[in-house]
Amino acid sequence: QVQLVESGGGLVQAGGSLRLSCGASGRTVSSSSMGWFRQAPGKEREFVARITRIGITTYYADSVKGRFTISRDNAKNTLYLQMNSLKPDDTGVYYCAARILDRGDYAYWGQGTQVTVSS
Repeated sequence: QVQLVESGGGLVQAGGSLRLSCGASGRTVSSSSMGWFRQAPGKEREFVARITRIGITTYYADSVKGRFTISRDNAKNTLYLQMNSLKPDDTGVYYCAARILDRGDYAYWGQGTQVTVSS
C-alpha cells in the first residue's frame, strides 16, 4: 500500500513563497510518476505539475509555469513543489499523487495541505 503525506501548506501574502513536501511510503518516488494537483473552494480539482517516472521531465499548468517547480529527492523519498510569486488564485488544497506509469489515472493520493494566499 502506498501512502502519501503532504506538508508545508500555510498562509502567505501575495508575492510570497512556500515549499510543499510529499513524503511517500510503500513505494519509492524514483519509481513512480508523480504529480501535484489543487482544488480551490467551489471548483474542480486541477492539475498543477508532474514529473515523469524515469528521467526528470516536468510538466506544468500554464497558470503556474515559471513560478512553480516540481522536484524530488530520491534519497528522502520525497516530492516537492516550490511555489514562488504566489497569487490569491493559487489558494486551495494541494494534493500529491502517484501512479506507476507516466500515463493513466493516478492511483494514490495524499490527504492534501491547505495553501492560502492573501492579497
